[in-house]
Amino acid sequence: MKYQEALEYINDKNKYGSRLGLDSIGKLLSLLRNPQEGLKYIHVGGTNGKGSTSSYLAHALESGGYKVGLFTSPYIERFNERIQINGQDIPDETLGRITGLIKEKADIMVEEGFEHPTTFEIVTAIGFIYFKEENTDYIVLEVGLGGRYDSTNIISSPLASVITTIDYDHIDVLGDTLDKIAYQKAGIIKKNSIVVSYPQEEEALKIIKEVSDEMKAEFHLCPMENIKVKEISDAGACFDFHYGEISMKDISISMLGEYQIYNATLALTTLLILKEKGFVDISEEQIREGLIKTKWPGRLEVMKKDPIFLIDGAHNVQGIAQLKKAISLFKYNKLILGVGILKDKDSSHMVELLAPIADKIVVTEVNMPRKLDAEDLAEEIAKYNENVFVEKDIKKAIEKTLELSEKDDMIVFGGSLYLIGEVRTLIKLL
Repeated sequence: MKYQEALEYINDKNKYGSRLGLDSIGKLLSLLRNPQEGLKYIHVGGTNGKGSTSSYLAHALESGGYKVGLFTSPYIERFNERIQINGQDIPDETLGRITGLIKEKADIMVEEGFEHPTTFEIVTAIGFIYFKEENTDYIVLEVGLGGRYDSTNIISSPLASVITTIDYDHIDVLGDTLDKIAYQKAGIIKKNSIVVSYPQEEEALKIIKEVSDEMKAEFHLCPMENIKVKEISDAGACFDFHYGEISMKDISISMLGEYQIYNATLALTTLLILKEKGFVDISEEQIREGLIKTKWPGRLEVMKKDPIFLIDGAHNVQGIAQLKKAISLFKYNKLILGVGILKDKDSSHMVELLAPIADKIVVTEVNMPRKLDAEDLAEEIAKYNENVFVEKDIKKAIEKTLELSEKDDMIVFGGSLYLIGEVRTLIKLL
């Protein structure tokens, strides 16, 4: 199968919707001779910070001399970004060939009376096959949705299950309380495994600990209180951290925002635990090198200057709160906000946080069926800010923010990862 054919096949399967559960992915992988088996995984779940934490882990392991697979979602600009080895996207021809193999097995499933695999199940299988073929040393595997019934949870025994911050998101699928959501996220915890969790709200932490106990897993709470922040700026951050007998001074990261210190520390703690257990052989210097090298497209990323043009994939209340805090790191005259949100998000609270700090706001729409109508979003924003402009076309929305801005101003686009991907592509052409 050629590359473009593969993309059309993968994306066409969106008509099957999303399906939580492991029966379908299990059947597909069994027909493919279970490529997921015999590999070493660090499984990363949670609500916010999964992508950044995964990237920190992958970069650090790569700096340690390992061949590292990274599986993430969604992509920002190009599908291949979702499946990488040592920072290189899966090649087009390889993606086409592997997708052809999967189609053969998917057709057999349908003939045998099984439902056709969903898009995410197909993508997950592509990742497993590629990582197996390439003999990767480690795979950093990011959960797609939830955890317990997510396709990635078909793996049997990860080296560690890492849980980032848990917040309200996908409540129609995962539950409307933090403990229900935490129960789904904690589903990635396996028997006799290692669990490393970000400090959570009490009800979420209680569930994670209970599931860890049930699975006889070794639970570790990342000691964020052991961080000493030395500098946070629009160029990154510097901090000290100690864990047990290990004390590391002047750790530098390039990613922006205070929360990236905590994402980096979660990855760092995981690596130190795995090193202590003998699962990885990596020096503190190699970890440092990996952390400072880590970049993650679309997360507080400055695309242009004069005016500053910042994009961020914040797409829920917790993410917007962090974006608001990060904006304060920059010096600017006026703040022009570009925003587009999906209709299944808590848009009212997102708007309540961000709209009051902007001088002018351009409302647009995400190019997908789940988009929140621009007029409805503008009406919500008008409760907090009367300087609202509607441009449904994303390219025109970008042009409008540039038209409204001057050299010393700052433009920020946020509200959806899907929006940010298109903005990132278009701004390079302007």
